[in-house]
Amino acid sequence: MDTAWGIVDIHSHLLPGVDDGAQTPEEALDLARAAVADGVEHLVLTPHVFPGRFDNTRSTIEAGFSRFVNLLRVYNIPLKLAFAGEVRLDASTLDLLAAGELPFLGTVEGYRTMLLELPDAQIPLGTDKLILHLVRQSIRPIIVHPERNKAVMEKPERMGLFVDMGCFLQLTGGSLLGQFGPRALSASRYLLEQEWVTAVASDAHNLGARTFRLSEARAYLCAEYGEAAARRLLRDGPKALCGMAAQCSVAA
Repeated sequence: MDTAWGIVDIHSHLLPGVDDGAQTPEEALDLARAAVADGVEHLVLTPHVFPGRFDNTRSTIEAGFSRFVNLLRVYNIPLKLAFAGEVRLDASTLDLLAAGELPFLGTVEGYRTMLLELPDAQIPLGTDKLILHLVRQSIRPIIVHPERNKAVMEKPERMGLFVDMGCFLQLTGGSLLGQFGPRALSASRYLLEQEWVTAVASDAHNLGARTFRLSEARAYLCAEYGEAAARRLLRDGPKALCGMAAQCSVAA
């Protein structure tokens, strides 16, 4: 079994001082070093885009990203970087779209891809209508950590509707390791068995309970589903979703 291949992580909160992830440049640098140590080769910085709580936009994220790339170069941390955003499901998403301020991840078959976060407790009424509108605008959402949503834990088959609409699904590596409890693990296994999942990512926020555990997730996936599945979920699938996005820079 060859597990020497590098991991592509499309969901992380390293950009300092912009959300509930790293708060200082020093914390962000420590997280970047932790990513490298965990086998991450390409990392996408995805701050929360949650109007009223984390008022990030494509423009503000891009500015912070440029500064962070330069910082990693100064400290010679060998990590390929790109940026996007974790967009909270909200009516204001359409306002950001109209203003050209949604931070997209990449392009797949002519569709822009975007990380979309549901509330933790439910799948709100009208979610399908908003997603349908996005798809009609040539946007295919990547629904992040659906296994941690209480409604999905209860009935993971609910995600089938959104997959049929064109959404991709991204699980959290820690969910596969029991970090978010047995119900999240059970939902993760169901979604994997349906072959609805395109990517597994870290959703790293800090060096404590929310750090990188993707090498452990890789070992789990190899043991349970085989090395080919692990590679598809931790490298090839994520790589396709971000298209190794144009804004990718090498900090070295």
